[in-house]
Formats: sequence, C-alpha cells, structure tokens
Amino acid sequence: MTQPLVPRVLRPRRAAPADAVRPTRAEVNLEALRHNLRVVKRHAGGAKVWAVLKADAYGHGAPAVARTLERARVDGFCVALLEEAVELREAGIVVPILVMGGHYGTAHDEVIERGLVPVVHDAGQIAAFARLVRSGVAAGPIDVHLKIDTGMARLGVTMKALPALAAELADYPEVRVCGLMTHLACADAPTDEETTAQMVRFDEATALLARHGVRVAVRHAANSAALLRAQARLDAVRPGLALFGVSPRAGDQVLAGDLKAVMRVRSEIVAVRDVEAGDAVGYGATWTAPRASRIATLPMGYADGLSRRLGNQGHVLVRGRRAPIVGAVSMDMTMIDVTDVEGASVRDEVVVLGSQEGPLGRDAIGADEIAAHADTIAWEVLTSVSRRVPRFYREP
Repeated sequence: MTQPLVPRVLRPRRAAPADAVRPTRAEVNLEALRHNLRVVKRHAGGAKVWAVLKADAYGHGAPAVARTLERARVDGFCVALLEEAVELREAGIVVPILVMGGHYGTAHDEVIERGLVPVVHDAGQIAAFARLVRSGVAAGPIDVHLKIDTGMARLGVTMKALPALAAELADYPEVRVCGLMTHLACADAPTDEETTAQMVRFDEATALLARHGVRVAVRHAANSAALLRAQARLDAVRPGLALFGVSPRAGDQVLAGDLKAVMRVRSEIVAVRDVEAGDAVGYGATWTAPRASRIATLPMGYADGLSRRLGNQGHVLVRGRRAPIVGAVSMDMTMIDVTDVEGASVRDEVVVLGSQEGPLGRDAIGADEIAAHADTIAWEVLTSVSRRVPRFYREP
C-alpha cells in the first residue's frame, strides 16, 4: 500500500490578512492579473504560456496567483526551486510545473511523486533520475527538459560539452529529453544582436541533439522581455514580470501600454509631529529640516521591503499628493515630510507602490520609479515585499 507523501519542505509562514493588526498591506488585483495574461497571450504568437511564479510569484503570493491563472487557462507554470513547486502542488495546482533551477538535492523521487517536470543540465542529474526507474521507485521513462547555455554562463550544458552529453544520453533510456530551454541574457537590450546570437546557438544545439536521436516536443527561450522578439517565442514563452504589470524593457510602449499593475502596497500615518528648521530626523541625522516642517511616521520599513536606499530619495502618496521620504528608512518605520500635504493626519492612507486618488489629486508610483530611486530593478522591488506584509486579494 502506497504511503501518503509526507512534505519534506518547511516554509516560513506568510502573514495572513486575518492576523493583520498594523495597517501595512499589499493589495493584489486579480482582475489585473488576468488582464495581463490576456495581453501576454496576444503577444505570444500562438506559443504556449508558462507563467513564471518563482520568488513567491514575484512577491504577489504564489498559491493565490497560481489558482487565478490556472482558472484563466494558463498552460503551465515555471518555478526556480523544488520547494516552490511543492507549495503549488499543495495548493491544489494541477497544470504542468517546470522546475528550472535544477536543485533537487536528494529529493529526485519527490519531483516525480509530485508530478513535476525537472530541468537538467548535466549527466549527474540525468543519472539520478534514471536510478529511480532502475530501482523501481518510479516508472519510466521520466520526462525532463534539458537546459542549454547559449551565452548566459549561469546554468545549462555548454555548447562545448553538449556533444559528449548528447552521446551519453543513450546510456539512460529511462530518461526522455522532451524539451529544450535556454535563458536569454540580453532580451531587454535595445537591439536584437545578442538575442539573435543566442538563438542561433540554440538552433545549433537542437540540430546536434537531433543527430543523436533526441527530438524534442517543445523548445522555449522567451522571457517577458523577449515576447516582442519573434525569433525567441518558439513553442512556449516564460513570462514573469509582465504578468504583474511591469514592462521589462525600458521605454517600451507596445507592451507597457497594455499592462496593468497588479500589486498596490499601502499603509497609514500613525503619528505626526512638528519639527523646527534645523531639526534632524531619523537614524544618523541624514535629513535636517530646511524649514518648520510636519513629519509623519508610517509603520513600514526595510524589513517589509521598503529599501533603505529610498531615504531622502523616494516618495509616497498621501491624499493624492506626493510626500518625500526623509531621513533613513528604519527596519519597521519610515518618516515622510507632509508639510505640503494639506490636512495630512493620523490614519490617512499612505501608498508606497501603486496609485491613489485623494482630495488633493491622483498620482501613481510604479515599481520602475522606485527602482530608479533605489538604484536597482523592478524585479527586486516587487520580490522584496516581505512575507510579513499580508497580501489582500481583490476582485474589483
């Protein structure tokens, strides 16, 4: 009798809306998520869409996002870690899940028991899956996707090592290479030169494997940035950032103009005080009031994902108007200058990421803007919103 599978992976508990006490929260718009999936499908040129949900669905909460996209007829999901795939299966997700990171430790059997599709990039990984069949733990052949390094120099079998690996595959009939993938290093570049060179190598790798009798059912290379590059779309695309409403290509209006932001991070003012000209604010006294000022405090800090680099650089929205972040961002709290925000008071909403309409106007702060102030990228802005910030899911 088959024993029920005991979860081997313990994950930190995500803050639940029902447990929320402080007003800091991330609101996830599920209709915007579905809209972005429709946009991606239009640009995918008929290719299958495998949504990338690594890093807790780019900070949006993987289980809820996956359920929404599965109901919206996404073709499958991609994750980086086995742990992430296990979380999705335990959330009831049944569509194909591709584990791209290649880190399986000693849990190769769990990959198969969970019905996951592993990505492999060396002979040792292939041998480990073959042993499952030879020992009777799993039925064969086991389907895998082989990753080719065409220029990223991160993971994947190199073009130099590929001929030897292709020949070695014959020693492992228990494993079937049914897919080929690569990762594009410069898909967000203004020109196609780098991507074209990588795709030429990918075609060469495909042909070499075919000569060794390995003919795959699906090839995939395109991330969000490559959706508009026809040569990279192939049989499937792997969008991540675009699904969450952010264009990965600076200045791109074709894709960006159609996308809707999915996450909105908000808090509230919990204290207001008057300071005199010359008074310092925050750790290290990095900001000194140039005039008599009103300083408000919000209960969100760098432990929640509000980067310390935003101190004296970034802005938030209060009553529909921008207010600058002043002083150093603390672990749990941040100060803002509301001197020019008429009527700002305790319990007023503060929007850190997203749009706000208030009595003083309407404005929005996007992940790209925050990234520019923090000298980082939009991917990091979204994934930095920590699990102690509860996610509230909205159906407008």
